Amino acid sequence: MKTSSTQNQWRTEIESLPAWLRRPIGKASDISTVQRIIKQRHIHTICEEGRCPNRGECYSQKTATFLLMGPTCTRACAFCQVDKGHMPMPLDPEEPQKVAQAVRLLGLRYVVLTSVARDDLLDQGAGWFVATMESIRQLNPETQIEVLTADFWGGRGNPNQTLADSQRQRVAIVVNANPACYNHNIETVRRLQGRVRRGAQYERSLDVLRIVKALDPTIPTKSGLMLGHGETQEEIVAAMSDLRNIGCDRLTLGQYMRPSLKHLPVQKYWTPTEFDHLGAIAREMGFAHVRSGPLVRSSYHAGEDV
Repeated sequence: MKTSSTQNQWRTEIESLPAWLRRPIGKASDISTVQRIIKQRHIHTICEEGRCPNRGECYSQKTATFLLMGPTCTRACAFCQVDKGHMPMPLDPEEPQKVAQAVRLLGLRYVVLTSVARDDLLDQGAGWFVATMESIRQLNPETQIEVLTADFWGGRGNPNQTLADSQRQRVAIVVNANPACYNHNIETVRRLQGRVRRGAQYERSLDVLRIVKALDPTIPTKSGLMLGHGETQEEIVAAMSDLRNIGCDRLTLGQYMRPSLKHLPVQKYWTPTEFDHLGAIAREMGFAHVRSGPLVRSSYHAGEDV
């Protein structure tokens, strides 16, 4: 239970948010419609688990980003609100079908599938993405599917393979299912990876996107950064350049917002003007689609980038 001092500290932090990060939560009826469909099926969305600031807007448009394989992640990234644990729940064999039903009820024409990291699984969930994609396509043949995967590195793995070969094999499983876009976020600049993304590495994440392009150059790739961890503009531009050098097509830039006092504090609130400037630089680099703004998140208006 939070102490009064902790509650006051958190209230002060919330009240100090810049005006451009404040937005109405949205209509209760819109929010409840999506929440009802999701909760009745005991499935999850990153909108709720990650406390996305855009969920009111997205729900009003009957959109959501589905979080596969339960609400507990085997990684412990210092920025993320999703629950952490080494013993996540067993996979629900009905989850792919439940997600497909939710997509149909919401009338989605473009859906984003993401997941917690599941280092406890032999394929780290690659096959589960494919099973869910197949279920969605059976009920919703016109719906396009974007995937936002973990790095598929490490875990139990195949003792006869190197970790790099295992990663490539897992990425290939998803690529062969032909997603409309393959997203994997580097999250922050090279220098800050260790502090922000525990259990992940910068080059390892670039490898995911590099592998996708090597396997199927026609699949658009996408990545994103959260600003506010202490990075400089020069470091952001360098990260964007690294992404373009491996053929990344789409980019999102958004502001990191601390989910709780247990998470990393915000070092800087980048202004809308600064985001516009960075977005312009990204477009000059050749990214086909760029979303850059304080409230931008990985899946924000994703269907509009097709």
